[in-house]
Amino acid sequence: MNPLVKQVLNYFLIGVLAVIPIVITLQIMIFVKDRVSDLIGTVYAVSDNYFYTLLVFGVSTAILVWIGRKLVKDGRYWVIATFDRVIDKIPFLNTIYRVLKKVSNMISGHDKTVAKEVVYVEYPKEGVWMAAYVTNRFDDKYVLFIPTSPNPTSGYTAIVDKSKVIKSAMNIEEASSLIISVGVDFNKISETTGLPK
Repeated sequence: MNPLVKQVLNYFLIGVLAVIPIVITLQIMIFVKDRVSDLIGTVYAVSDNYFYTLLVFGVSTAILVWIGRKLVKDGRYWVIATFDRVIDKIPFLNTIYRVLKKVSNMISGHDKTVAKEVVYVEYPKEGVWMAAYVTNRFDDKYVLFIPTSPNPTSGYTAIVDKSKVIKSAMNIEEASSLIISVGVDFNKISETTGLPK
């Protein structure tokens, strides 16, 4: 291959990789804007009045703030608790709802029963160390979620003995950044020297 063509292709690929995070972020912003615009359009189509549209969104925002405040202050709100009881009676849907709620609570930090820590575990074989999220504990057993790069929402769930994990000083955000960046954003390099060979 011609060296000039090779160099142009190299620069092109570097440019594409540099722009990908920007494009993905813009796509997420456009998606959110479109959903909010659709919602405003729906409310406006029903009311046909800007004042009522703003009133509906103002009241909705106030209700969500109130619910969030009650959850933070009291740890529970009767509206959510009632909805939980109703959903709990519906087969299959109750499982999906329960799991989504636990994951949401783990991410938001409102579920104090879920250990929010990061550990290292040998996976997929001895001598290969992966960062994993501790999602639950039973005596000396850890339930781990071992995410895959670069998508931390996919991965494997494993139950391992406490002796098989090494605690990390990373928090959830740092571990997620490590996984998403495929190791480029790793600020705990010193921890790697303590991992067995």
